[in-house]
Amino acid sequence: MSTFVLIVVTSLGLAGLYFLLAAGLSLIFGLMNVLNLAHGAFFGIGGYAAWLTMDRLEVVSSLGLRFLVAVLVAAVVGLVVGALVERLLIARSYDNHLGQILLTIGLGFALVALLGGVFSYDAQPLVQPAWFGQTTELLGARIPNSRLLILAVAVVLLAALLLFLAKTRHGLVIRAGVENRSMVEALGIDVSRSFTLVFALGGLLAAVGGALGAVYFNGISPALGTTQLIFAFIVVVIGGLGSVTGTALSAVVVALTQQLINFYGAPGLGDIAVVGLLAAVLLLRPQGLLGAVAR
Repeated sequence: MSTFVLIVVTSLGLAGLYFLLAAGLSLIFGLMNVLNLAHGAFFGIGGYAAWLTMDRLEVVSSLGLRFLVAVLVAAVVGLVVGALVERLLIARSYDNHLGQILLTIGLGFALVALLGGVFSYDAQPLVQPAWFGQTTELLGARIPNSRLLILAVAVVLLAALLLFLAKTRHGLVIRAGVENRSMVEALGIDVSRSFTLVFALGGLLAAVGGALGAVYFNGISPALGTTQLIFAFIVVVIGGLGSVTGTALSAVVVALTQQLINFYGAPGLGDIAVVGLLAAVLLLRPQGLLGAVAR
């Protein structure tokens, strides 16, 4: 029983990473119809921003406080990178979907190569507070504190994102744009500002995911975000395009399926099972778990 609890809770930590990487991706595609294949690079950029902060900010002696600063730095870097990518590159190709795909693929490769050239392609271990390596007992299982932290951060950001979408003017415009972009534009609302904001938020969430991913995977490498991007796309499709709640639910389902089958079945079988789950959802409910039916 304790082993099952351990796998479930650690899977929820992985689900938190999948959510952080997939949530922005879902909103970007749901509102802007842009398939951002460079999104995984935002994850890597956030991880390296956190790594640099932990490595160089020795003036902050407390590793716990330094890690908090590192996550905040990663969030700001992701926010800025996301906004710049949208304004300087994506905004020029909204009517050219093939151009968007080629542009974001190239950008993703270029950013990974840039990170590799600057920091090397070897994984860089992240200095972590001692508490991260300790465990907390839960239902007889010794749960690594780092997994609990990742899960807690993901839940807080999910709640913050839902409040933003439900209670702010920009959030309402984004939600309306996901449902019916033409109607929002017909009302005279400047959707382009929402486009930039969504890209910036997507970059922020992915970068925070990168900082936490460096903890989960015990280090950061240039292609780490890109390798996780395929699972993020699966989460987006299963959850439903543009649905934040659906993305969160899908992240849990995908992570649990992957980790439980990998442990109780055979290593790697869980990844195949996730692809099978995607195929089943596409056949039975193409709009995803909580996605809107196309009209």
